[in-house]
Amino acid sequence: MYNCGGYEPFDVLALLDGIVDIYLADFKYTDPTMAETYSCGARDYPEVAAAAVAEMHRQVGDLTTGENGVALRGLMIRHLVLPNNIAGTDQFVRFVAEKLARSTFVNLMSQYRPEHEAFQRPELCHQVTRQEYARAVNWAREAGLANAGFET
Repeated sequence: MYNCGGYEPFDVLALLDGIVDIYLADFKYTDPTMAETYSCGARDYPEVAAAAVAEMHRQVGDLTTGENGVALRGLMIRHLVLPNNIAGTDQFVRFVAEKLARSTFVNLMSQYRPEHEAFQRPELCHQVTRQEYARAVNWAREAGLANAGFET
């Protein structure tokens, strides 16, 4: 299992082709400005992450499990829903549905909580509301994601 933040260089992933059975990747932002603002200037994060998860999906495909429900091979993407749609969840679920597969396993996470400097940013100084998370779930359903995991 390769557990990563999604910001993986393509050449590294090429070296892992045939070695990794399961990729567990984050996909944090879809907007370069948000990535630059909230992740130390990583303006290229959306582009790099999109290419990385596409390559991971090419290598291992959709997640498959054994009889006992344990993952055997495939890709699972984690996406942390942020307040005010800062992570671009609406665009993320469309990307997965259109560029990977509607059957891709996606975990939409709601556990964001403000820490440290987040309290100095009005757009980030609150936890994700039930309404914000419900909107994210609706986007995933509208995109047709068949294997999206939702928190209740």
